[in-house]
Amino acid sequence: MGPLAGVRVVDFTTMVSGPLAAATLADQGAEVIKVESPAGDETRRIGRRRNGLTASFFACNRGKRSLCIDLKRPEAVAPVRKLIESADVLMQNFRPGAMQRLGLGAEALRALSPKLIYVSISGFGERGPYAHQRVYDPVIQALSGATDIQADRATNRPKMFRIIIADKVTALTAAQAVSAALFARERSGAGQHIRLSMLDAMIAFFWPEGMSGLVFVGDEADVAKQSGSMDLIYETRTGYITAGAVSDQEWRGLCQALRKPEWIEDPRFATTANRFRNVDVRKKLTAAELRHWERDEILARLDAEGVPSAPLLTRMDLLDHEQVAVNDTIGIYEFAGHGQIRLARPPASFEDTPSGIRAAAPLLGEHSGEVLQGLGYSAADVRLLVDQGVVVGGGEAAN
Repeated sequence: MGPLAGVRVVDFTTMVSGPLAAATLADQGAEVIKVESPAGDETRRIGRRRNGLTASFFACNRGKRSLCIDLKRPEAVAPVRKLIESADVLMQNFRPGAMQRLGLGAEALRALSPKLIYVSISGFGERGPYAHQRVYDPVIQALSGATDIQADRATNRPKMFRIIIADKVTALTAAQAVSAALFARERSGAGQHIRLSMLDAMIAFFWPEGMSGLVFVGDEADVAKQSGSMDLIYETRTGYITAGAVSDQEWRGLCQALRKPEWIEDPRFATTANRFRNVDVRKKLTAAELRHWERDEILARLDAEGVPSAPLLTRMDLLDHEQVAVNDTIGIYEFAGHGQIRLARPPASFEDTPSGIRAAAPLLGEHSGEVLQGLGYSAADVRLLVDQGVVVGGGEAAN
């Protein structure tokens, strides 16, 4: 039983930001019912497939049940409203105004169910010149300063993260916000409307150091100029490593590991402030020395001297790395009809209410009949909705 056992989440979200947030809640014990149109979530069609599911869809929708229902049909209104009345949380990431047009806006549904926590995830917020636009992760990267943070250090050409970072930062932010709202409801007895934009989530995520030059009003500075032109990646004779020395103690350790004790007293590097002021020359000297060492030998020396360091792993390397294995970070799960599935386990480990991946991602409409019958609909009622084209799936209702 996870910490959110007994919480029902109705998930109207698509793609990644909302679905991954809801999957996180499912990992923590919530019952998550994914409501999809007959077309299904777009991620069902993107990427490698096995047994009818893509890898990305599986990862973002693990542990959920699927109700496939055509929200544009009048006959869908009653069962959907009945489902929402039974829920603790509703999550949606349609463009602003779309849920209201379906009769499922926050104000109407919270009047129906005052304890409901209604989560609206948008790209840009509900107002402003971009609010009406469709959004994908690269658009948020462009607007949030991500491409400036990732810019090529030598040419200053903007670059993007090669992952959909905005979607995932938003997902984590949304999952945390739901937990906070559930806690607040325990105290007040009332639900609330949570509004969250991907743009806001990304800018807040970058702020502590990526935007630190903007903190002091009237004394703004371009922090890119303070970080130097080199990434903290060094080449050794047998592979790449990273090593960082911030404190005086770490700097002394790095100098000792490289057998360059004269650097310790060098006035360019004698203090933390001077080391950051002379960051480019410091990194270039360090890089030149590291090229002479075997990777594993210098990593052992750096570790012995207390210098934070590690090899650069490829994605395939993760499967065999001893620290990843000891942490049990990546698990192999056996799901009927899907065989063995490899997923990262939920990272937060709860001592008394363990989280976990409890079920596969659902096929489209796999649980339609089961969900509707749980709301009081008979098998005949479900068959009628299927025959009318309002519901997809539902075959299990006749069993």
